[in-house]
Amino acid sequence: MINLKKLNYLCLLILVNLILLACDKKETNSTAFSHEDLKLWYQQPAENWNEALPLGNGRLGAMIYGGSSQEHIQLNEETFWAGEPGNNVLPKLKELLPELRKMIFEGRHEEAEALAMTALPRHAAENNNYGMPYQTIGDLFLDFKGHGQIEDYYRDLDIGSAVATFSYKTEGVNYHREFFTSLEDDVMVLKLSADQAGAISFSLSADSPQKTFDVNVANNQLVLSGTSGSVDNKVGKVKFKGAVEIKTKNGTLTKGEKSIEISGADEAIVLISLGTNFKNYDELSDEMLNEATKKLEAVRNRSYEDMKQDHIENYQQYFQRVALDLGETEAAQKPTDIRLAEFSQADDPALVSLYFQYGRYLLISSSQPGGQPANLQGIWNNLVSPPWDSKYTININTEMNYWPAEVTNLSEMHEPLFEMIRDLSETGKQSAQKMYDARGWNVHHNTDLWRMTGPIDGAHYGLWPMGGAWLSQHLWQHYLYTGDRSFLEENYEVIKGAAFFYNDVLQEEPETKWQIVVPSMSPENSHQGGTTIAGGTTMDNQLVFDVFSNFVQTAQLLDRDKALASAVQDKINQLAPMQIGHWGQLQEWMHDWDDPSDGHRHVSHLYGLYPSNQISPFQHPQLFEAAKTSLVARGDKSTGWSMGWKVNLWARLLNGNRAYKLIHDQLTPALTEDGEAGGTYPNLLDAHPPFQIDGNFGCTSGIAEMLVQSHDGAVHLLPALPEQWKEGHLSGIKLRGGFELVSMKWQDSKLVELKIKSNLGGNLRLRTESQLDLEMGDLEMASGINPNPFFQLPEIKTPLVHQEAPASNLALPEYQLYDVATEKGKVYLFQNAGG
Repeated sequence: MINLKKLNYLCLLILVNLILLACDKKETNSTAFSHEDLKLWYQQPAENWNEALPLGNGRLGAMIYGGSSQEHIQLNEETFWAGEPGNNVLPKLKELLPELRKMIFEGRHEEAEALAMTALPRHAAENNNYGMPYQTIGDLFLDFKGHGQIEDYYRDLDIGSAVATFSYKTEGVNYHREFFTSLEDDVMVLKLSADQAGAISFSLSADSPQKTFDVNVANNQLVLSGTSGSVDNKVGKVKFKGAVEIKTKNGTLTKGEKSIEISGADEAIVLISLGTNFKNYDELSDEMLNEATKKLEAVRNRSYEDMKQDHIENYQQYFQRVALDLGETEAAQKPTDIRLAEFSQADDPALVSLYFQYGRYLLISSSQPGGQPANLQGIWNNLVSPPWDSKYTININTEMNYWPAEVTNLSEMHEPLFEMIRDLSETGKQSAQKMYDARGWNVHHNTDLWRMTGPIDGAHYGLWPMGGAWLSQHLWQHYLYTGDRSFLEENYEVIKGAAFFYNDVLQEEPETKWQIVVPSMSPENSHQGGTTIAGGTTMDNQLVFDVFSNFVQTAQLLDRDKALASAVQDKINQLAPMQIGHWGQLQEWMHDWDDPSDGHRHVSHLYGLYPSNQISPFQHPQLFEAAKTSLVARGDKSTGWSMGWKVNLWARLLNGNRAYKLIHDQLTPALTEDGEAGGTYPNLLDAHPPFQIDGNFGCTSGIAEMLVQSHDGAVHLLPALPEQWKEGHLSGIKLRGGFELVSMKWQDSKLVELKIKSNLGGNLRLRTESQLDLEMGDLEMASGINPNPFFQLPEIKTPLVHQEAPASNLALPEYQLYDVATEKGKVYLFQNAGG
């Protein structure tokens, strides 16, 4: 007998795939709900930088204040850093390594740190530096006489279009401004208009905090030029040029020596272009400065409407791939700063959706293909000496910036990080050879525009040779999401070089005979005696395990270096296992030193839980419980980025309510003073404090992890759904194995509808608490190892458990596990078996 229900469903499935094929679109996840209401909006101008609104196109960044009597535009360009080309390698460390290792093995950690400080002083030596700061170019000011008393003020940042708008009324005239940083034309564009003819009058001026700069008017342009600062032993040699041109409809333009005045115009278009003499990390060229004026010339005759439309289309090709709807309440109708202040007491799920998408907006705006990766502040910085130099801190922060890249369907934004990793694999050969007498490449816990790879901040913070190990994980993760073998080919030597380094520097620990990295540390955290220097820390062991595993798998996939891959596999078997300490915690160090009252912001030993996949509730329940014990002990409230990391960790611990609490803590108005009290500023930028952008990106990836995961042998649906998100709709998320979540709906906390596209084919294994029907055929219950190689699980060593550790008592929900043999390019529709 023909099953008409299944036949109709099969016809529908065929029709859906035919439509997708006919559309011939790169992305297939057009959404049923709108991006139009994704706005940050306010009823007053920004009073300080943390209230201004960020615009960017990857290369150019602007913070817009939206004042009525004065518009303040703070300017950044991604390559404007202090200093000049050059590395910061410290060869003296190599001669000290044997004695340092001996001291550490003998437990003389304070002596070892003191000895290491002779090679890695806390303050930059005459012939060395600790990295250069990312610097602001300066500021533009538009002054409007008589606009002090206003009404009906409004400003917003529409992250659905990447356009900011400002409006107000004064003396019976309604004024309007629009601002965007063009992804298409690579210039900043500001349009000023009014509802009365001849009402646009203002003066334009510029300033810079740089010691060496100049402002002048030439060829109808306001030109701001100068040179970056000198720091430590490096001379500031990065030159910048900013050119501003104004087009008006009617009115007059008057040129001053250092300013331009517009009077009586119907409207004005302000075009802003920036350039530097940076060519690459090892070369400067004054020819590059001409790019600023060339870009203005290219858009001089373009209409504002065309420029705006092209910018929006360019931006939306990325942004509109993903949509998230968690519901909306009356709170969503309030200004953003009020919503933030009231979030702790209000039911406002739409603020979480906005915050999630804001992270995607910031990544698109600060990391574009062909440019520099997002730094500690993305691309936005108003200081000459910003906090932590706004460098690339690679013991967590830079990596966190890119956690949302693959999963939220922004793989292209990952490319600047890949390019930096390739650069570091070259400069890092210097530190590997000269400091560790090793092959391959390495980098410590910071780098900058010049791709430095030596330690910074002295031995207490800087003697951590693992930055390259963590960065290289992003190459492998990109492959797991995309299946792009040509990408692995292109980056094979980088992956191999990382494995070479750790193969050469591993040392045998005398008592256990384990192979460990020594000297090193668990980033920024002190152990007994108040020192950081140690050997065989848990994070190091986890990182080396991933570096080696990624290399072995890559070599096998590409059929290369069989002998080397075999030798590296042997080293994997000799690495130290993870250990569970006497109070049930996952040990942070090789020894059982963990203090239950330690609330340190870094939770480095939980790298194996997230972003790695070495700790699984299904494969390693003891480790899973130990990781939870450690995270509970660390507490929730911390710096902004640390809370962002913890959202991901609690999602991996399958605890949606605790993950939501961390989001709640994150979306708390930030304190202005320094300290371990993070949160969010009125413009929704993350507060360490002060501003660090990694918390934004970490929370965005954490929200995705709460809703779908693909790291633990299956695609896990709604793994950490909190009680507050009983209904919702998600579309466009990418999954490992080349799968794409085209659409997922849930009601009453139950999955009701699911569409998944297979971009590579292969087995799709689903893990869910809901019973599902495929309807075009019976779903096969799964068991055993997932045959899809993209879901291969790591074979970790059995953990060592302290005899006093409490017994594991892990209780998991009853999950359904399904297998579907998929074909490349097809979309598969599922629904709840309950109807």
